[in-house]
Amino acid sequence: MISGSNSDPHAEGGLLTGGPALNEASTATILLHGRGGSATEMITLGQEIALRGMALLAPQAADHTWYPQSFLAPISTNQPWLDSAIKKVQSIVTLCNECSVPTDKIAIIGFSQGACLATEFSARHPRRYGSVIAFTGGLVGPIGSDLTHPGSLDSTPVLLSSGDPDPYIPWARVEETAHQLRLMEARVVVTRYPGRPHTVSSEELDAAQRFLCAALQAEK
Repeated sequence: MISGSNSDPHAEGGLLTGGPALNEASTATILLHGRGGSATEMITLGQEIALRGMALLAPQAADHTWYPQSFLAPISTNQPWLDSAIKKVQSIVTLCNECSVPTDKIAIIGFSQGACLATEFSARHPRRYGSVIAFTGGLVGPIGSDLTHPGSLDSTPVLLSSGDPDPYIPWARVEETAHQLRLMEARVVVTRYPGRPHTVSSEELDAAQRFLCAALQAEK
């Protein structure tokens, strides 16, 4: 259970895998589910866009939620869950590295709350990733807050893909996220889908696979 007295709420969360074994993979993707979602759903999504030789790694959040409040709430109200979720992603990056998959061959992909986590993690731990793909999400923090982060993403390819309007993710935050990540030297592509409901469309999956293929220079 998530508990305010637990300094690491996601420490016991499971990790679902798919594709080749990590120590046999040439690339890897970390798949982050949305609020109420599951690692199983993200493995299914990952299989739709996976490249040849790509390991799929989907952590499961405690109680299916990475943090309790909106991503637009004051950051303090989402602690310690947010920091714990970021720590969980970092532990998976470390696992990949230990299995000889370098960080620049790791894609971080999330949907909704998981997309917010993907962008926030990459901004807090800037380096050259294989790619970051956020299906309907953006950097964490209240409207009007300072979203800047120090460091360089060193030309990391980033795809921000969202419907507009969306009931949870304002389009303005997607644009702000793109701006901030570009300031961090990421190569950002933004795609807006007018009227698309809060989901990931087949068109987005196709675009994401092409994006991954180009970013990681790998085969479908």
